[in-house]
Amino acid sequence: MAQYSVGGQVRAEDGSGIPRASVQILNSNLAVSTDEQGNFLLEHVPAGTQVIRFSTLGYATENRTVSVQGNVTLTIQLTGVENRLDEAVATAQKMENDPHDIAASLSVIGARQVEQQYIWNVMDVTAVVPNLNIANPGDNRNVASVRGIATTSYNQAVATYVDGVNQFGLDTYIPYLQDVERIEVLRGPQGTLYGRNAMGGVINIITRQPTNRTSGLAEVNVGNHGQQRYLLGIRTPIVKDRLFLGASGMYNGLNGFFTNDVDDSRYDKQHTVFGNYYLKYLISNRWAMTLNVKHVSNRNRGAFALIPGIDDAFGNPFHLSQNARTEMVDETRNVSLSINHFGSTLNFSSQTAYQSNYRYYQDPIDGDFSPLDAISIVNDYGKDWNRVKVVTQEFKFSSAPSHNAPIHWTAGTFLFHQDAPTKQGTYFGADAGLMGPEYADYAHTTSILTNSAVNQGAAVFGQLDYRLGNGWEFQAGLRYDYEYAKLDARGEFQPDGGDVMIVQPDTSASAGFHAFTPRVSAKYAFDDAHHLYASYTRGFRAGGISQLSSNPDEASLRPFDPEFSNNMEVGSKNLFLDRRLQLDVTAFYTHVTNAQVPTLLLPDAITVTENTGQMESMGAEVEVAARVVRNLTLWGSAAFTHAEYTDFNTVGENGDNIQLKGNRPVYTPEWTGFLGAQYVIPLQPRNKQHLQLGVYGKFIGQQYFVVDNTIGQEGYGLLNANVSYSLNGYELSLWGQNLADKRYIDYAYSIGFAAVHLGRPATYGVTLRKRFGS
Repeated sequence: MAQYSVGGQVRAEDGSGIPRASVQILNSNLAVSTDEQGNFLLEHVPAGTQVIRFSTLGYATENRTVSVQGNVTLTIQLTGVENRLDEAVATAQKMENDPHDIAASLSVIGARQVEQQYIWNVMDVTAVVPNLNIANPGDNRNVASVRGIATTSYNQAVATYVDGVNQFGLDTYIPYLQDVERIEVLRGPQGTLYGRNAMGGVINIITRQPTNRTSGLAEVNVGNHGQQRYLLGIRTPIVKDRLFLGASGMYNGLNGFFTNDVDDSRYDKQHTVFGNYYLKYLISNRWAMTLNVKHVSNRNRGAFALIPGIDDAFGNPFHLSQNARTEMVDETRNVSLSINHFGSTLNFSSQTAYQSNYRYYQDPIDGDFSPLDAISIVNDYGKDWNRVKVVTQEFKFSSAPSHNAPIHWTAGTFLFHQDAPTKQGTYFGADAGLMGPEYADYAHTTSILTNSAVNQGAAVFGQLDYRLGNGWEFQAGLRYDYEYAKLDARGEFQPDGGDVMIVQPDTSASAGFHAFTPRVSAKYAFDDAHHLYASYTRGFRAGGISQLSSNPDEASLRPFDPEFSNNMEVGSKNLFLDRRLQLDVTAFYTHVTNAQVPTLLLPDAITVTENTGQMESMGAEVEVAARVVRNLTLWGSAAFTHAEYTDFNTVGENGDNIQLKGNRPVYTPEWTGFLGAQYVIPLQPRNKQHLQLGVYGKFIGQQYFVVDNTIGQEGYGLLNANVSYSLNGYELSLWGQNLADKRYIDYAYSIGFAAVHLGRPATYGVTLRKRFGS
């Protein structure tokens, strides 16, 4: 195919050239920066329709569609960011698109919002995105819910991808955020392109990658409760137009919020080190290879800051009494190699990833959440155990977006292999009998359970997009997944100072599962600014085998089947006032079959899962973004979800069947809402001096934490704010989170009583930030 050049000038509103602006052709390796006069030149541009993205600090980002049939000269005038909304980009369809053109519920949180709203962890996106709720018991394993589809076990309901790599399970999941380019949240099943465990949706996190322009960030954050957070990042070319390096690091330390009344010490003191490194090589203008290494080292002196009982949690907040103190050691590694080919008619990508997590407690951790010497959990059995390893491989082919044919397609395959050898002991201390007469005879003994799980699977997928010339666009896709699971287990018993005795000899179980996940959608574009769409999608959560339990009444190694959902959705996406106002509206209905319901088994502290009942969820979402007044930006959203089990049989404590029809699923607020405002006061534009005020409010409606709906939290609101002063790339900010010091339950479960984790109290601090090269 013929190739041409695209050049021209990027100008400000006064006609002057804008230096160092980024000019990038989407879905390609082609990118340059403007010179001191704002001029640019892109060479070797394939003929056809191309989308070119223009961005620079202080101006609203714009995407321009350009027909390249010969050499093209452009004059691009960018509008100040104070007058116009950014035009976003999203990889939701496994390629770069304007999210306004995607027929799905999609929210994009840009880098500016991530910084200005102090989004440091994935869970901070709760309620910023409609119908998204993320909770955390204190061990930094996030539990996500979208539209009533909630993560309740190691099989996630909402898939998370970081730089294109599936965070395969809660063990290898990286929740921390640094140097983020954008966060994309897709709501509703995304099984066709993303496969397993994307039944509720997908969270896509994209970090900043290196280019020909040297740029970086240095940031210092200091706050109350001993908060210290330091960031340092740099992106630079090693060989111009060929080899690029990106490196960023974060240290986050916190003295904690909870006090242990046993010894009057801080309970949840922790610190985290997170590194993210890129080496990108442009083999040619059509081939690229990127090596990415991420590592997280987390130390937590109070991983499960759980208070027994709701009354105690609110009556004496952030105080607990646990006699077993330990430090959780958590080491996560994530290495990926991406190879991409951008052809004239065909694109190809390969992504190979390796993930591992090694997590253990240096000493036994409290299992009864009390000062009693009753139950504690032991899992430090050496590096051969409790080390999860995952290898994934995806190959993807697609038609080149520059091709002018009305049909575009994507096809590929996905493979994975997971090893999860776990060994965990439940120690019964001198006070074990006080936890129940059944434990009295086990004092000074340890029940040891060994579960070695191997999961592997393969999938093939394809999606076809047909665009008519009259505004209509139709899309159809299908994915087939097959998984095989095997679990080897053994139960042992060891008195203090005695020999290990086998009480449940080596046993094993295996099972195979498969799933078809189709998707069809139709979109009608009245014009470039007003789109209407409807879709049907099917999602699934993977099946598996429940771990061995020491409870003789619990069936050993019981398999459970995949959970499926059928989702119907209609929505509209609208832009007004020359992209100064955006309004998205969605209505949805979801029906879940083969619902997976986990049960926490005590005293082992393991979860077994069974398929029981059905659930339905319906609701609506509204998102608004506006920049209709100079220097003032507004965001708002409101979402309603009515979700309940339409059939739910479970077994009570006495072995009798209980029907919980009409109960609501866990971690599902009935309402979520968000309202944010940022106002910029220009002081001296020449040296980029300005003052910025930001106020952000969240509302999270009533929700429950257990399936029998006996432990819950009424609706509550959180107020966050910051004030920033900027001068020549330096920024000084004062910030506060939960300024009203609202007390609320963030996470809870039942262990015969409510074990409650409170959400963060009021936090405040100061940030000093320096950007360069951007």
